[in-house]
Amino acid sequence: MIDYVINGLPVHVLLVHLVVIVVPLAALCLLLSAFWPVARRRLGIVTPIVALVGLVAVPFTTAAGEWLQERVGATPLLERHTTLGPLLLPWVIAVFVVAAAIWLWYRLDPALPHALRLAVVVALDAAAIVTSVGSVVLVVLIGESGAAAVWTGSFL
Repeated sequence: MIDYVINGLPVHVLLVHLVVIVVPLAALCLLLSAFWPVARRRLGIVTPIVALVGLVAVPFTTAAGEWLQERVGATPLLERHTTLGPLLLPWVIAVFVVAAAIWLWYRLDPALPHALRLAVVVALDAAAIVTSVGSVVLVVLIGESGAAAVWTGSFL
């Protein structure tokens, strides 16, 4: 069994900070890449790479959270957090897939009829909006529920 502790701190506590930064950053880069050609050219492969970092970080953070959950007392607030946490992985997978698709689409620039090109661009843009907004909203909900589980009734 893996021991999810670094310097006496649960790794989950450290990894959540990575997820809270990288997932919204990937979402922002994705939206910029989808809707702003200058940003798309400048960001290039960076957008899918940032999304990939988020995709790798989320399962490790979830596993470390499950390890931590086994060692602390169960509360309704913790149950809410642990229910929401696993929901993030499909969203970050989608962010990565859409980021990679947009990068490839504009890099390859396929010669297609105008109507088909427009349909693909509209579909990619819609997917960028949905996945970006969904992933960020879920990060906020998970983070808020985790903070409530830790801090509610702890001071004042």
